[in-house]
Amino acid sequence: MAETKYIFVTGGVTSSLGKGIIAASLAKLLQARGYKATIQKLDPYINVDPGTLNPYEHGECYVTDDGAETDLDLGHYERFLNVRTSQANNVTTGRIYQSVIEKERKGEFLGKTVQVVPHITNEIKERIQILGNSGEYDIVITEIGGTVGDIESLPYIEAVRQLMWELGDYNGIVIHLTLVPYLSAAGELKTKPTQHSVKTLMESGIKADILVCRTEHELSDDLREKLALFCNVKREAVIQSIDASTIYDVPNFMFREGLDTVTLQKLNLPEKNHPDLEKWNAFLERHKNPKHEVTIGLVGKYVELQDSYKSILESFIHAGAENEVRVNVETIHSEYIDEAAIKNKISHLDGILVAPGFGERGIEGKIDTVKYARENNIPFLGICLGMQMAVIEFARNVLGLKDANSTEMAEDTSHPVIDLMEEQKEVTEKGGTMRLGAWKCELKDNSLARDIYGEPTIMERHRHRYEFNDAYKEQIEAAGLKATGYNPDTNLVEIVELPEHPWFIGVQYHPEYKSTVANPHPLFVAFVKAALQYKKEKTNATLA
Repeated sequence: MAETKYIFVTGGVTSSLGKGIIAASLAKLLQARGYKATIQKLDPYINVDPGTLNPYEHGECYVTDDGAETDLDLGHYERFLNVRTSQANNVTTGRIYQSVIEKERKGEFLGKTVQVVPHITNEIKERIQILGNSGEYDIVITEIGGTVGDIESLPYIEAVRQLMWELGDYNGIVIHLTLVPYLSAAGELKTKPTQHSVKTLMESGIKADILVCRTEHELSDDLREKLALFCNVKREAVIQSIDASTIYDVPNFMFREGLDTVTLQKLNLPEKNHPDLEKWNAFLERHKNPKHEVTIGLVGKYVELQDSYKSILESFIHAGAENEVRVNVETIHSEYIDEAAIKNKISHLDGILVAPGFGERGIEGKIDTVKYARENNIPFLGICLGMQMAVIEFARNVLGLKDANSTEMAEDTSHPVIDLMEEQKEVTEKGGTMRLGAWKCELKDNSLARDIYGEPTIMERHRHRYEFNDAYKEQIEAAGLKATGYNPDTNLVEIVELPEHPWFIGVQYHPEYKSTVANPHPLFVAFVKAALQYKKEKTNATLA
């Protein structure tokens, strides 16, 4: 009998139903009952990881402490569970095939013909069980990307079929998330797409143990009975997942539906205790009943797709709840900002965040935004590229180095205040070669960063190639932009701030990756607090 229990979450009918949120919500409930749970994502695309994907293609690339570039669903897992993920929590088809081909080249298959079954499926099974075999978890939830019936997903489905047989009774279950659409012309919900989806799953040798049905309308008892009968599941295993006003409502919805109870029954595990969701619900209470409101501008170049900045948007929810503030995020495309339009786009904001990104598109708009925030004392937070834009803006407009730039945007700039790291200059492959993962940062005494974090040393996650050019550090600091955080091993600058400004910080790392419901990131908490203070002062000045 396996010591660790496995739950597989598949999707049917259509993509984007929220498998990641359902998986995270179930894991939260199991965790709240006293079980150690983790979640992994199997992605069927052939990219080795999402690091080389355009954010418009796949949303943001989420980075773990160990430097893995992963699917954004891992961000949901961490935000819900407050448990760190790693490379083992995200597997792609590209990585599977890469590993198998490397083994074949080394002769590890002893001259056998390498095939999808058993070699690819064995590799998938090994990856699925890495977390379970670690001894750290009671339950591993594995979310399989894509939709049942997709060609890309077939090896994963076959691997799950084999693994379910190998694990034995009560050690593995399948939760199938599907859509029950509402036809307004007929005025009714339709179960046929779900029936076909379950049938497709069964054709692959897998029986769904639990059905989670995404719906815009309540499922009637008759409809649940029908789904149970035709999809071959128990009546109590038909779970309704109705649209929620916030993803953070979903654990409570799933608890009321009994998802955790039926899951534990099917895994032959005791319920232990009533789920302890007191802190979770206290967060929800603050989130839904704010006492104040602020508007913060998110200035970036991928703003058309919200998932491009998913972790930043969720960090504002966590920090807003901590401050009992509703944070209205206004996305502004940096490409459409110039000195003529900037006042109309930015002057009404209570805070400005210049977002991370790559490439030269929209750069001048970001620099103009930083200048406006600096000159008008608007609370400012620059993340990664946003921090670099703050350095460039300061060098140009305060130091008078008009040609100041990053060598990422202008290789021939005479003042490369942002430059490629020395060890990056010989890199030719783009995937997984940046400065990635958690790095140490020492904070200077009597700095805003030190006050915010409340400790002298922090660990933050990185994803970039270019850095603050140390050759300009003395000159820039003398003019007033202070380097207040640095990596002790490389001496690279991690944080810059303007002491003369009410609240102006740029960070080379990505604080948004570490913000969770249980631990809102201190930088976002302080930024929202500063925005609220700025709004109050602005209102008082207007009234006076």
